[in-house]
Order: sequence, then structure tokens, then C-alpha cells
Amino acid sequence: MRGITLMLGTVALVGCAPAEPVEEARAFSPVYQGISTSLLDGDLVQFNVAMTGARDESDAAAYAECAASQYALIRGYGFARLVRTNVYKEGGVSRADAVYTISPTLPRGTKTIDAEVKVADCAAQGIPTV
Repeated sequence: MRGITLMLGTVALVGCAPAEPVEEARAFSPVYQGISTSLLDGDLVQFNVAMTGARDESDAAAYAECAASQYALIRGYGFARLVRTNVYKEGGVSRADAVYTISPTLPRGTKTIDAEVKVADCAAQGIPTV
């Protein structure tokens, strides 16, 4: 019985050996190329951002979210709510076209942003704002 226990223990140890790395992750080196804002109507604002080096669509969307958060603070508001974001890649440049509402109080909906908290998070991640 003891021999079986030792054998199973050895098999378990072999199963715990680290796997060989398939490929090292590509370093994230974004280049943020700018933000343009357009006031559409009252509290409805459009943000267009461009960047290179995005890992996927979420990087450009995050850039737009950071811009919206800072814009809300600049206008004296504390909150933003995502209406829509379109992200596309063109000639190696990732672009996001996003629309947010900004407001002094927490808006209704599920995609709300506390602008002050988000701007601090953007700074910690190195994502520029307006």
C-alpha cells in the first residue's frame, strides 16, 4: 500500500510542474494621439480619441472614458454615464467615438462613472485625460 501512495505522490508532483511559456506577452506601449470633444446638447458630449499600441478595443474605450471623466470635472459635474462607444482600427490607429452624459448627481443607469474616482484611476494607469 505504501508503494502506491508514493507513486501517486510522484504523479501529483509531476502534474504541478510549471508549463513551458508559449509566448511572452507583448509589452503594452500605448501612444495617445489626442482627444476631441463636441458638446452635442446640454449634458450630452461626444469624445473622439486616437491611439496606437492598443492591445484591443478596450484600451481605446478606456481612453475615451478617461476623457469623459475629466471633462465632467472641468464642467463642475461629478458624474458621467456612457451612452455608446464605437471603436475601430484604421491604418494601425485605434479610434473610439464615444458619447456620454455628464451630470452633477449620480445618473440613472448601469454604466455610470464617478468622475473624480475615474480620473484618479486614469492617472494611476498613465492614461491622459482632456
